[in-house]
Amino acid sequence: MAKKKSKSAASKSKSKSTTKTKPSQSKTGKRKSAPSDNPNVQRLQRAMASAGVGSRRECEEIILAGRVEVDGQVVNKLGTKVDITTQTITVDAQDVRAEKLQYFILNKPPGVLSTSNDPSGRIRVIDLINTRNRVYNVGRLDKSSEGLILVTNDGDLANKLTHPKFGVEKKYHVQVVGHPNPDSLKALTQGVYLAEGRAKASAVKYLKRAKETSWIEITLTEGRNREIRRLLAKIGHKVRVLRRVSIGSLKLGDLPSGAHRELTPYELKALQRISKPKRASRAKKIKPRDLADVKEQAKVPFGKPSKSSKKKKSARTVEPKRPKSSTRGDSGRGAARAKPTGKPVKKKTRGKKRRK
Repeated sequence: MAKKKSKSAASKSKSKSTTKTKPSQSKTGKRKSAPSDNPNVQRLQRAMASAGVGSRRECEEIILAGRVEVDGQVVNKLGTKVDITTQTITVDAQDVRAEKLQYFILNKPPGVLSTSNDPSGRIRVIDLINTRNRVYNVGRLDKSSEGLILVTNDGDLANKLTHPKFGVEKKYHVQVVGHPNPDSLKALTQGVYLAEGRAKASAVKYLKRAKETSWIEITLTEGRNREIRRLLAKIGHKVRVLRRVSIGSLKLGDLPSGAHRELTPYELKALQRISKPKRASRAKKIKPRDLADVKEQAKVPFGKPSKSSKKKKSARTVEPKRPKSSTRGDSGRGAARAKPTGKPVKKKTRGKKRRK
């Protein structure tokens, strides 16, 4: 008996030790990855974006192309964790180092390209920015468009401002040929079918009207290639001038064409606040006292009143009717002075009495 007890105790201790050493698993059966204590450890594409290599999407394409090396080894898998402060990361044999984050607002003139690489050597947006750090533009404006464009080396903020799930609004002032009617402007908010699918503006506002042209304000939350020009072409109006005037809370103001400046701390905080994802609205909860009525109504077939509704109708008190007065009309002086007994009230004769 003693040997059996000792065996059972040993088996219990083994099972306890094995349960302790097992890694935590989720309900789906997948193992949970333990969070790293070091704040400098982050995903490779995020570290590259924060270092100013490009936006996060561009960094992902660079990694998949096999152009990135970490400690001398080629890395082509997304999600690889690195520490940019201790490990050496190279892109096309050039070292990637953490730089100071900078934020610029530029009033792009027409004719300037919003791209990071142009084989023809034409003027780019980043050529107009006076900085030694490697920066890139957030979003794009086509060659003939003008207005506000944000230039930075903060890849996280750039991704949030351009991704459709964050819903950051961009406003444009557009001069079109002709005078669009309200129905055609309403069609832009309802949706127009383009080659890649259905596209629509979140808001359209009529600004002013000239002899042959009109100025309208269009608000978008997603950016496609030449989207505004194609939307207006669908309703039969050609674009003459296309100017972006705001990105979220950041406004162009009176900044001259071709000029740039750094963002103020207030403007930067406002942009970071706007770029946070919006919480979904919670469904209204039914009060506990109404649950019984809801269950009863669910059992009763459609069109038939429930028992609770019948009881409520029967429980109502009926007020007794007031007796009608014998005077003419219920709203005269006699009705107001009538006694509660219901007896008729004698009318007073007006004027002088007749002489006998």
